[in-house]
Amino acid sequence: MNKTVKKILKVVVIVLIVIAVLALAALITVKASGAHRSDPAKIKQFEMTNPHANAVTAISAHRSGGGIAPENTMMALKNCAENPDFSISVFEFDLHITSDGYLVLLHDDTLDRTSDAEVVFGESDVRPENKTLAELKTLNMGAKFKNDAGEMPFADLAGDNVPDELRILTIDETLDYLCAMGDYDFIIEIKNSGELGRRGVDTLCAVLEERNLFDRVAFGTFHEEISLYVDETYPQLSRSTSIDEVIAFYIAALTNSKSYTPPCTVLQIPFTDKYLDMGINLGTAQVINYAHSHDMAIQYWTINDEDDMRYLVSMGADCIMTDYPDRLYHVMVDMGLMD
Repeated sequence: MNKTVKKILKVVVIVLIVIAVLALAALITVKASGAHRSDPAKIKQFEMTNPHANAVTAISAHRSGGGIAPENTMMALKNCAENPDFSISVFEFDLHITSDGYLVLLHDDTLDRTSDAEVVFGESDVRPENKTLAELKTLNMGAKFKNDAGEMPFADLAGDNVPDELRILTIDETLDYLCAMGDYDFIIEIKNSGELGRRGVDTLCAVLEERNLFDRVAFGTFHEEISLYVDETYPQLSRSTSIDEVIAFYIAALTNSKSYTPPCTVLQIPFTDKYLDMGINLGTAQVINYAHSHDMAIQYWTINDEDDMRYLVSMGADCIMTDYPDRLYHVMVDMGLMD
């Protein structure tokens, strides 16, 4: 091996070592930032025109309070709207379209996890778009609900013994009840993609227009083509960021980009160990200040830990989605932010 080759190999080895050291340093820095909680004193105040921005964090019942009652049912809605022990201002729920064109409340792509669909229909992976509303109304949507004591109080209900409060809900039934109960805001996600998702958006927007509710809704979807469809067809509907848009925002916030232009008005992002362990911290003062400086409202999901709730409230989160809205309410009472 001649000297020239040896020198080249030596340089390559040195470069690789330097890259490895820098990568390790970057990883350590990212891990440290992932565990970091900013000082609330670093939060800046901005004049915002965004209707989803709030001076005091709004409490949102994720899946309509699915941690304390069967999710996305009338029982869950009533538990949040009529409970004397706590109050909320935002309901979050998810929508699927049925085979006959109704929008029903359901989080998962199938009914298996929450209902007795496998028993009733004799099949698994039961998808709402393959069933009519009448068929779905035969289900017990509380069949799989388990409370904090590990009990399943509604598991034995079936057929005619299922109360209406545990049957699947349409968007109209939901809004009929909630609009009669108060001036709530809504976070609504269309779960379907493609043509079904576009039909779902059309149906939802017709309902919102009829009820004059556009200004009280933050729309969400994990499907980029549905976000684009909303932008093109229903620009009056406030929507949240797609996954790619969250990534673009995060990079812009970390680099304090001067050229960033928000694609929408609402930033719906997580603050959980899953992301913190990967070094992705979306709950820092830098992130929150950057969003607010661009007139973007921040809504965090799904926050069930009381320490995380307390922290994000202190950091000026515009809204926190939680399966336990009662828990968040009492945290905010302890902080002197609720009566």
